[in-house]
Amino acid sequence: QVHLVESGGGLVQTGGSLRLSCAPSRSIFSINTMGWYRQAPGKQRELVALITVGGFTNYADSVKGRFTISRDNAKNTVYLQMNSLKPEDTAVYYCNADLGAIGSTWGQGTQVTVSS
Repeated sequence: QVHLVESGGGLVQTGGSLRLSCAPSRSIFSINTMGWYRQAPGKQRELVALITVGGFTNYADSVKGRFTISRDNAKNTVYLQMNSLKPEDTAVYYCNADLGAIGSTWGQGTQVTVSS
């Protein structure tokens, strides 16, 4: 079974930046769409950004212009560059990958905390 491993979360002040990374736990042939989601305390998990294997991206309105999703297809790794962070960005960030016929898989989550 393939899992995703996230890294890069932490504590940052308002206006700061963080870069999240996500890669599969073992080598696999290919991954289709990859994405980042987040879940704040007491709220539902929500989409942050998606990127297809061809590089098409989609962002939540709340992060447009501040966050950038990218991927390295050779490494099956997806990144989320987060700039101009706000306290409302505080959440656990989860990586998701569409593995095609295998289905989709999630990471364990990484905490991002933005202090005011």
